[in-house]
Amino acid sequence: MKQTVQVLGMTCQNCRKGVEEKIAAMDGLSDVQVSLENAEASFTSSVAVTVDKLANVLGAKYTVNLMADASINTAPSKWKQLRPLFLIFSYVIVGSLMLTNGTSLALFMTNFMGLFYLVFGFFKFLDYKGFPASFSQYDPIAKRITVYAWVYPFIETALGIAFLYQFELQIALWVTLFILGSNTIGVVQQLRQKSAIQCACLGTALNLPMTEATLIENSIMLLMASSMLLGIV
Repeated sequence: MKQTVQVLGMTCQNCRKGVEEKIAAMDGLSDVQVSLENAEASFTSSVAVTVDKLANVLGAKYTVNLMADASINTAPSKWKQLRPLFLIFSYVIVGSLMLTNGTSLALFMTNFMGLFYLVFGFFKFLDYKGFPASFSQYDPIAKRITVYAWVYPFIETALGIAFLYQFELQIALWVTLFILGSNTIGVVQQLRQKSAIQCACLGTALNLPMTEATLIENSIMLLMASSMLLGIV
């Protein structure tokens, strides 16, 4: 029986090779082929194979989703996959409100952007070596300048400190427009192409798929930065 599943979390050819070897080692499976570009794994099986079984074999770094075969169990819902992102976003909002204490909308925005950058930068450092390859799949600048992907977590950390300490806010706002504006262009392109790739917004330690949530997250930050630069708030 020929089966095809989606495998999220592969960021390089070494990942692809590792996934292929692990699936090929499973009993009853043959003709294993793994595509990094399409985030797919296809194989012929003589036994029943479930999503959970494949996920256990591949490990926590990868997320296995249903694609074509009814004998594979239903994949995790989009909400379940994005739950960590929404939970972290909620904590950032609550933290910003506590720091602001109702003082002003502008202060809330700077606190929000500061905490956002620090928290999201922290998660990128959890798998610092794996982040650049994943980020370079969709960010236009990282695709062309590899060192930018390596430096990006440090840029976010510096921006987080700048916003929380109200240091050189004008520069921090312009940098925000530049890096997130470029990143958003890449996100939109991937969403239009319906590419099944991993979102690197929280690094690669968490297997988050590229969805509209990433676009909304970037848009909120861009809107805040634009509003402050234009003096609307």
